[in-house]
Amino acid sequence: MLELRETNITLEQLEANWFSFESAKRVYASYLHLDDDRNGMLSRQELSGYNNGTLTDAFLDRVFQECLTYEGEMDYKAYLDFVLAMENRHEPQAIIFLFRILDLGGQGRLCSRTLEYFFSAVEERLGPSPDVPRSCDVLNEIFDMVKPRHPDYITLDDLLRSGKGDTVLSILFDIQAFFMYENREALAAGAGGETVI
Repeated sequence: MLELRETNITLEQLEANWFSFESAKRVYASYLHLDDDRNGMLSRQELSGYNNGTLTDAFLDRVFQECLTYEGEMDYKAYLDFVLAMENRHEPQAIIFLFRILDLGGQGRLCSRTLEYFFSAVEERLGPSPDVPRSCDVLNEIFDMVKPRHPDYITLDDLLRSGKGDTVLSILFDIQAFFMYENREALAAGAGGETVI
């Protein structure tokens, strides 16, 4: 708490700190901005505008299947949980939250068919392009990154142990994250700049 009283903290640092007034104001403002019909709740359509609309339909459908909603709409508390996970994807709690959304069968594992389902939604959003890798190549890369204990599926423990859980999950539902991952070498070299799709 003393850290919040320091005067040499930048506005950017305060907005990144979940316990600061600036962060709370930023998240609440984003909620209000998304709430097009001004009913105090977010529909699936309204949430699709989150993060400049980079989330896939398959993922958004699952968010509304797995998160507590009221008559199919998300309240502010559920939105806070969602945003906390989305903004801190590298944290184990966020990986657990996101894994639950992607675990279609609720069996505690992501099989190839599940991964294909979510990646096909990314492909659909990106449209036909020779630059988009084939789904079998992406799946192989995911299994190579995670190195799961079982060759046919990935568990939550596999993701957490791999240290790549945030990357793996993000490229399956966020086209911006997929673009950043696919172009990581060019971006690291400075050739890609701050490209946003």
